[in-house]
Amino acid sequence: MAYQTLLFDKRNGIAYVTVNRPEKLNALNHQVMTELLDCFKTLHTDDEVRVVILTGSGEKAFVAGADINELAKQTPVEGKALAQFGQRVFYLIENLGKPVIAAINGFALGGGCELAMACTLRIAAETARIGQPEVKLGLIPGYAGSQRLPRLIGKSRALELILTGEPVTAPEAHRLGLVNQVVPAAELPAAAERLAQKIIVNAPLAVKFALEAVNHGMEMTATEGQVLEATLFGLCCTTADMNEGTLAFLEKRPAKFTGH
Repeated sequence: MAYQTLLFDKRNGIAYVTVNRPEKLNALNHQVMTELLDCFKTLHTDDEVRVVILTGSGEKAFVAGADINELAKQTPVEGKALAQFGQRVFYLIENLGKPVIAAINGFALGGGCELAMACTLRIAAETARIGQPEVKLGLIPGYAGSQRLPRLIGKSRALELILTGEPVTAPEAHRLGLVNQVVPAAELPAAAERLAQKIIVNAPLAVKFALEAVNHGMEMTATEGQVLEATLFGLCCTTADMNEGTLAFLEKRPAKFTGH
């Protein structure tokens, strides 16, 4: 896949997607969002890809936010449409059917924080700073940040970040539960790949169903979520991978999963 604002690579079951506007701190403009949508639509149906690693180009920023030049020109109608388009792109990333790991290599602010939160897991470099500073521009989060952040770290903590607009350091983000790991910047790519490999060795359909159970179950009542879980558990029992996984366990050997 060839893009103007993204770098793309694929090897050993991992797709590497890099937002590539380092001169603009990888800010999200319409072209970036359109290309992210196209890229992740393709990844959704690519059975060779088991995990996606998403990062930003350069050493300063993962994604420093939305492009202010575009934001400043929005009418109310255009602003709503812009937010809904961004929400659509990030919903696709969140519900890709395979894990997406955000490798946060620098600033992840505004739309960048929202992009990271749409990913399944987040690893941050020690130098990263993460936050939702929209109120400092007279705005609020528009790409579902006001919805995902409370679900990740709780209402009170989320409101503190959103209402002050102040970013937090990577260690503080880890303490809050906003990121899963914090590593030295030089070790970030390797750390993301190690996490990806721990996922890749597992059954692809089980990973997909587990993602669905958690993502959709969180939007249901506890009872409804348990019904969804039981249904997906039952689907797992129809797969060749379940037969292989249980047999391999009993025979004390590594399982050879095929995704069927």
